[in-house]
Amino acid sequence: MANKNKTKTPEQIQYDQLQKKHEIRRPVLKNCIRAFFIGGLICLIGQAVTYFYIYFFNFTEQTAGNPTVATMVFFAMVLTGFGVYDRIGQFGGAGSAVPVTGFGNAVISAAIEHRTEGYVLGVGGNMFKLAGSVILFGVFSAFIVALIKTILMTWGGF
Repeated sequence: MANKNKTKTPEQIQYDQLQKKHEIRRPVLKNCIRAFFIGGLICLIGQAVTYFYIYFFNFTEQTAGNPTVATMVFFAMVLTGFGVYDRIGQFGGAGSAVPVTGFGNAVISAAIEHRTEGYVLGVGGNMFKLAGSVILFGVFSAFIVALIKTILMTWGGF
């Protein structure tokens, strides 16, 4: 630190001190706790939706996963449309972005933002900018995992 200050002019040192004095301290621990609880709450709701499908529609734990994901994405899209999910995201930070609901939020946010440009070029052209890469890498990763599993089952006898 002393070497850096030797190369700085007195004005630069004074500016750095002024900047440190007025810099807003981020409550990192508080933000992590909020993200943990918001993400956990979203996952708790997802688990409740899973049990709903198991209890009322006779799904198994394995088969209830797909409709649960679709339902959670739908919930996130509806909440984003009403502006509620944005408030959840401001409060919970990454806790609202990490679960699958963050994917639904990203898709609909882009669609809402570009709706004034028209349905085809605005909504259709911009809705899958973020989602497209997620879908692409998700499908590619699933393909690689399935390929490895197939190879191991064929050669290894698993």
